[in-house]
Amino acid sequence: MWRHLRAEPACSGRTCDRYAKMKLRETHLVRLSQEVFDVCILGGGINGAVSAASLAARGVRVALVDKGDFAGATSQASSNLAWGGIKYLETFELELVRKLCRARNRLSLAYPSTVEPIGFYMVRPKGFRHARFLMWVGTWLYWFVGGCFTKAPRLLSNKRIEQEEPIIDTECATGGIEYFDAFLHDNDARFVWNFVRGALDWGAVAANYVEVTRAARDASGVFHLAARDNISGRDIDVHARVVVNACGPFADVVNAQLGIETKHKHLLSKGVHLVVRQLTPSRRVLTFFADDGRLFFMIPMGPRTCIGTTDTPSETVETEPTPEDRHLVLRNINLRLKIQVPLTERDIIAERCGVRPLAVLKDKGQPGAVADWAHLSRRHVIECTGNVLTIFGGKITDCLNVGEEVFAIVQRLGIAPPFPEARWYGEPPPSVRDEFLRQASLMKLDAMTPKASSESLSKRLWRRYGGEAIGLLESIREDPRNAELLIENAEYVRCEIEQAARREMVVKLEDFLRRRSKIAMVVSKEILRNAEGLEEACEILFGEEAKAKLEEYFTPKV
Repeated sequence: MWRHLRAEPACSGRTCDRYAKMKLRETHLVRLSQEVFDVCILGGGINGAVSAASLAARGVRVALVDKGDFAGATSQASSNLAWGGIKYLETFELELVRKLCRARNRLSLAYPSTVEPIGFYMVRPKGFRHARFLMWVGTWLYWFVGGCFTKAPRLLSNKRIEQEEPIIDTECATGGIEYFDAFLHDNDARFVWNFVRGALDWGAVAANYVEVTRAARDASGVFHLAARDNISGRDIDVHARVVVNACGPFADVVNAQLGIETKHKHLLSKGVHLVVRQLTPSRRVLTFFADDGRLFFMIPMGPRTCIGTTDTPSETVETEPTPEDRHLVLRNINLRLKIQVPLTERDIIAERCGVRPLAVLKDKGQPGAVADWAHLSRRHVIECTGNVLTIFGGKITDCLNVGEEVFAIVQRLGIAPPFPEARWYGEPPPSVRDEFLRQASLMKLDAMTPKASSESLSKRLWRRYGGEAIGLLESIREDPRNAELLIENAEYVRCEIEQAARREMVVKLEDFLRRRSKIAMVVSKEILRNAEGLEEACEILFGEEAKAKLEEYFTPKV
């Protein structure tokens, strides 16, 4: 039942040849054309990934494709938070808050090593639209609606804030409140990938960089999807009885290609985060109200700090931060911190930019005032038109509910799963974790933890790989060099890169640096370019293509 029980040894040293690295994706590309699937899922973001895992674990024959890399759009640009939507209390959406809090609780219980509780240190500015007492009552209501799952809120005086978080400028503040939610310790894209990996372990067929270009349905009800491998240019025909459109912000365009009419559509909200040096060592999310009154975060990200986010209407799906976006984020944070030298664009190590797909009815026009826009919620809606399911909206916090709902609809469409009660999510059982920790202790793994790391190697490997981490121990036993960091501040050791080469369908260097890991978020591109170990990492990932993949990554996009 648990895919994590397999302790397949990782590839050791440099013995992973190009065939072994490419075999996984190439095998799946061939299988895409050879089988008739029960369900074909378009889009490998969080909605597509949980749908694939939920269905495959129950024995449904699943194909999953994405025109780019898995988690390559919205799902790599979140705030890395699992939170119940405290801001929706202001619009009295108590049922939505209750649902999101329950989803957060469920996620935290299922992934205790990955989805970790964290305090949100919220500072109330002078003249704010709500009194501090009312905010205090609101956080207690939030705690109660969330089932009293987290620590209870704390009322903060300016003096307490200055003692606990001296970086906060309290001159224009009237105290604050600390409430509690959760965050993803590593990164959102890695969390998504683990659902894809789970679906693969349960028999799903998946491939990144595969784009569906046309679709038709024959008399027997089977969809014929014409697709193209965007790496080789090869044409692929995929056949399935049900199609799930999980393309996020691209869903409306894909529905137009499929000839599907829906009641809902997406409005797009652009969100920008900037990653800078670590501004405070505390493990809290510092929460402020931006100039326009919205919540604004300073989020720990390993050895760095992530600040944001913006929330502005966007007409395009693919977008980049503008100078105005950077100025807005930097201005908001500089006004609220006590730092000797204000942050500038020179301090930006990396940027996270994406659009949130917001589900609205088609008869609703574009939002008018900025306040109305900011109050649009991240709820999800699943519409079924014939045998095509479209997932509108959604967020990582609510992902398990999406997986369950997709499964229920697929069942109603006549797809009978052989294992309807199978568990499809969550960390391995405690017995697997205990065995991993026992083996790690016997080989004194934590003594091998690189000095630059912020936590023990055993804890990090377990969080990222679950039961598969046992195989990484075997790799380190064979060659202790596999416990060495290749790139300073990256917190990824050699055997993890070998694991990615074999098991994680890495096609481009960006896939690994940005999505299977968070290296590109904590190490600037300039430092990466000259980093010792990057060339070796590329050789592990791509073999004889290493030089070309390096050049591709550092070549500016047109």
